Amino acid sequence: MNKVSVTFSPSAKTVRVVQGTSILDAAREAGLHIQSVCGGDGVCGKCRVIIKKGKVESPPTGLLTPEEIDDGVVLACEAKVFEDISVEIPPESRADEGEILMGAQGPHKKFDLYSNVEELAPDIIHEARIMEHSPLSTKIFLKLPPPTLDDIISDLERIYRALHKKGIDHIQTGLANLKNIGGFLREHNWAVTVTLGKRNGTTELVQLEGGDTSKTNYGVAVDIGTTTIVTHLVDLVSEQTVCSMGAFNKQITYGDDIISRIIFASEKEGLEKLHMAVVDNVNSLIQGCITDCCSKSKHIKLEDITCVLCAGNPTMTHLLLNIDPGYLRKEPYVPTTNEMPVIRAAEAGIKINHRGLLACAPGVSSYIGADITAGLLVSDLTEKPEVAMYIDMGTNGEIVLGNKDWLTCCACSVGPAFEGSGIRCGTRAIKGAIQKVKIPDPTKPAIVETIGSAPTEGSPVGANGFCGSGLIEIISELLNAGIINKAGKIDKSHISHLTSNFQPIRSGDEGLEYIVVPKDQSATGRDIVITQADIDHLIRSKAAVYAGISTLLKRMGYTVKDVSRFYIAGGFGSHLDIAKAIDIGLLPNAPLDRFSYIGNGSVEGARMILLSYIAMAKARQVADKMTYIELSTDNSFNEEFISAMFLPHTDLSLFAK
Repeated sequence: MNKVSVTFSPSAKTVRVVQGTSILDAAREAGLHIQSVCGGDGVCGKCRVIIKKGKVESPPTGLLTPEEIDDGVVLACEAKVFEDISVEIPPESRADEGEILMGAQGPHKKFDLYSNVEELAPDIIHEARIMEHSPLSTKIFLKLPPPTLDDIISDLERIYRALHKKGIDHIQTGLANLKNIGGFLREHNWAVTVTLGKRNGTTELVQLEGGDTSKTNYGVAVDIGTTTIVTHLVDLVSEQTVCSMGAFNKQITYGDDIISRIIFASEKEGLEKLHMAVVDNVNSLIQGCITDCCSKSKHIKLEDITCVLCAGNPTMTHLLLNIDPGYLRKEPYVPTTNEMPVIRAAEAGIKINHRGLLACAPGVSSYIGADITAGLLVSDLTEKPEVAMYIDMGTNGEIVLGNKDWLTCCACSVGPAFEGSGIRCGTRAIKGAIQKVKIPDPTKPAIVETIGSAPTEGSPVGANGFCGSGLIEIISELLNAGIINKAGKIDKSHISHLTSNFQPIRSGDEGLEYIVVPKDQSATGRDIVITQADIDHLIRSKAAVYAGISTLLKRMGYTVKDVSRFYIAGGFGSHLDIAKAIDIGLLPNAPLDRFSYIGNGSVEGARMILLSYIAMAKARQVADKMTYIELSTDNSFNEEFISAMFLPHTDLSLFAK
């Protein structure tokens, strides 16, 4: 088969592909990631690229304007390559740029081993107190007495006896270690370090090392998000994070949301491609952490990393372990398992110590996963008697209500709108993304603030689109300025009488649209607009979140006033103006001091569980305690959703100032 070259800028990467390959697939082969909300089905229009040299074959599409076509813009998923070409990937189409929420690197929250754990099984408390920091993997140095005619117990029993004296029971050892124990103990004069791992209810003797290596033991906490993946390399002895790194999830090119990826996983080789994408991500980040440490004269080897603890939503954990996620989206929505067994990391393709362990935090249901369980540990919601609520808004909205005695939860389909997807000028939280908007005077252009810039009016701002927080801002500002009504409809008559030359409202392909940044001031060379279709889309998304919150409260007999604290988790909340989110009815009307932002609760919780057997037991307890409510079959949710399809709500008394 004939091959042609595709050169991408600004990366300057060139890849040889078979004639007829799409530009999107060519980018994947080059290790580049182009936004593809629809997974390459040609319906989202987010994979715009510019042909700088050569020609491609591309079918007609209504997603591109005549001006864009004249400028050489094509959709990467639709354009097929038959000759050598050069392609520019503009900033707004790059899926591997943007802010990544890394999580804190300071001391982790600890569970006191001597208080507030009475509800845990005695053996769990006992084991955690014995193993100094009780991480997933612990190293213990043993100076064993050699056998004599008066002490002829077996070599393995000799190790077990020493560990029993330290209070460690229920130990198992695999055949690989058994084959080598005899010679190894004698070779090292009976002075060895044993690595012990917590594995499915027992303690496993993972490996033996000669001499005292007990002070060199590392683990990795991983947040496997739909959009980003974050790793923390943790010293299991000092309990300190020595390095953290993040990257965009390589699965993005197969679809922005979990449903797209579940569907792709059902295609030929789809599951394997998604599995390898996340494995490559994690391995690259781990190696990056090691390289960073070595550059700082802290020499760490892969063999020094003895365990990995992952947290993510159910789809992400299924794909990590190469488990078919198909049944997650089919009624009655049942996962293969809510708690993945502890396995060898090598079984999943994760490159650490060849006998190192991989564990996942426990989940609850098809749409309430380990990331939520981990985040709850960070939030303190499960430790206090006051009723509180945990809200994680992404492509799904996961909501938990409860306190230390009871927990109930639900998940609502929000869609990727708050991540900038499915919106005409939406983008991720990359440099140049609009995150703040003000419309003090409708006769003048809006004042916008982009990531990496200051508020600007009337001069180039380098804006390339709206990120999630910017979309909340523009809806709130349009509402308060009277440019849209409570149904979210653009009201042209409101400014038709203006004599100013600035006319921000015009008719577009999808109805009326409001120009926020004119094309001569944008980084894309196109007007940055919010369309009526965008507004309708965002109202549906915000209504889903509010309806989930309202349904959960009513189910349990509570009102907003009864909630002592609202914990907001996830990357979307990092730039969120709570007051404006309340203005449009995304969040309930509560005093601002009741809202707390906890950041990347998933990786924080994963780090806690990595370092503490008590934290893992607590996570299991939290997961077991949660009662899941399926909203898709709940009539009251549908009623709440319809009521929330206005700005802020049909019942204005709920949002009275």
